[in-house]
Amino acid sequence: MQIDYKKYPTPRMRHHTASNLYVPFENFKVLPNYYPPVQTELDWSQHFANGKAPEALDIGCGRGGFLLEYAMLHPETNIFGLEVRKQAVDWIAEIITGETIKNAAVMWYNSSNRLPFIQSESLRSAFYFFPDPWHKQKHRKRRAFNLTLLQELHRTLRPDATLYLMTDVPEVDSYQQEIISLHEGFEFRYASDDEWNLPRTDHENFSLKKGIPYIRAIVKKKAVSS
Repeated sequence: MQIDYKKYPTPRMRHHTASNLYVPFENFKVLPNYYPPVQTELDWSQHFANGKAPEALDIGCGRGGFLLEYAMLHPETNIFGLEVRKQAVDWIAEIITGETIKNAAVMWYNSSNRLPFIQSESLRSAFYFFPDPWHKQKHRKRRAFNLTLLQELHRTLRPDATLYLMTDVPEVDSYQQEIISLHEGFEFRYASDDEWNLPRTDHENFSLKKGIPYIRAIVKKKAVSS
């Protein structure tokens, strides 16, 4: 199935949104009215045709190219996308509805507020691709990849599940490995080409077109000692 994107004019959207949308809700005395709703539980029948919970999670799904392609390639798997830019979420949702993609859904959400709506050990896969690098030291607090998120992923991923990482910024790769080593519940390794059987993301296609190298990694839960 091919999506005719000409039917869905791409809205103008900034690469970043308001800076305070990247911080946890508990940092505010009063939440701004443009802050993504804080969710604690979800009715999955409102998101997926089969009413079941997602088995794949796309954190920071951007414009949704990967999310939509993955859903069409794996119609038996519900994939849920999280994105902090509301314009992107509304656009992806329009495509999902227009193309009747029954196993894809997207939500306007800040992943720094944890993942309480995802059941423990329910995910087969999680994807975290080409995150904003936030190069400046004072901006690194906006990075969603931190010990809090890793703890939530450790809780929600099944024992045999996989967390996939991809970035074109070596410093971000080093940072992510450092966070993973601090958590101690995961094993990190770089992915070979023959084991990366996933559709390309929008940013990955851009990197290939521009000749920009990027890094792909596979992260697994460590086996529990008996």
